[in-house]
Amino acid sequence: MSASFDKFVGTDKYIVSNALRDVVNVAIALGRPLLVKGEPGTGKTLLAHNIARGLGKELIIWNVKSTTKAKDGLYIYDTVQRLNDSRFGGGDVSDIKRYIHLGQLGVAFAHPDQPVLLIDEVDKADIEFPNDLLNELDEMSFFIPETGQTVKAQRRPIVVITSNSEKELPDAFLRRCVFHYIEFPDEELMRKIVGVHYPGLDENLLREVLKKFYWLREIDGFRKKPSTSELLDWIQALVAGGMSPDKIAKELPFAGALIKKEQDMEVLGAAAAGTGARLGLRSRW
Repeated sequence: MSASFDKFVGTDKYIVSNALRDVVNVAIALGRPLLVKGEPGTGKTLLAHNIARGLGKELIIWNVKSTTKAKDGLYIYDTVQRLNDSRFGGGDVSDIKRYIHLGQLGVAFAHPDQPVLLIDEVDKADIEFPNDLLNELDEMSFFIPETGQTVKAQRRPIVVITSNSEKELPDAFLRRCVFHYIEFPDEELMRKIVGVHYPGLDENLLREVLKKFYWLREIDGFRKKPSTSELLDWIQALVAGGMSPDKIAKELPFAGALIKKEQDMEVLGAAAAGTGARLGLRSRW
């Protein structure tokens, strides 16, 4: 791999597996968008934040919604403002450039340095949305017909695209990306992640927390398994509530920090009954 670019190794706030670290650097070296999938709470969005932080680059975020169109990311021609200015004398309406506003993709292309561009939850938009970006992501440029201007990237942005697999992405789009599925952290990696957020956490407490957490994740029938972010919230609640390792071993204090659906609470109750476990789901402060 070429040594002509800064390599991502993670940050003090974001622990990466060797596989994720390597695929990030491959995407940067190839100048290809990195498409990241994984179950909610595995750090897909935070990856882009920490690539920017780790490499000392600006982060530009494009949050995709169901109504988002590909052109929105390039530029917007503010015809309403131009009309208002023509009616009320707000400026030189003949200068169309005054009414052209770059979207997040346009801002990334026009950036004087190499930014990190996060296209977050690409699968929320219409199925044609990824295809509509193909040419721009390939050429790293686009044309604005209203002004006759071409916006072209001087350096290819580092593009990170996240997907929650709500829709199948087109093959043509997938061919242009470097793909990685973030596997859920095993216990060893999770210990490192927890250590970043809660240094000095009591080892006995951590042992019981992880034992209970991974037991929960093995229960069949959950509509939403507890994620890393929920584990971190749970630990904060346990520490704030003064819960002991013995209490966590016998019960499930503050279960609402982990289990977010009523149906899953019912599944948990049935699983606990089947193993003979006694879970105090209503533990108080």
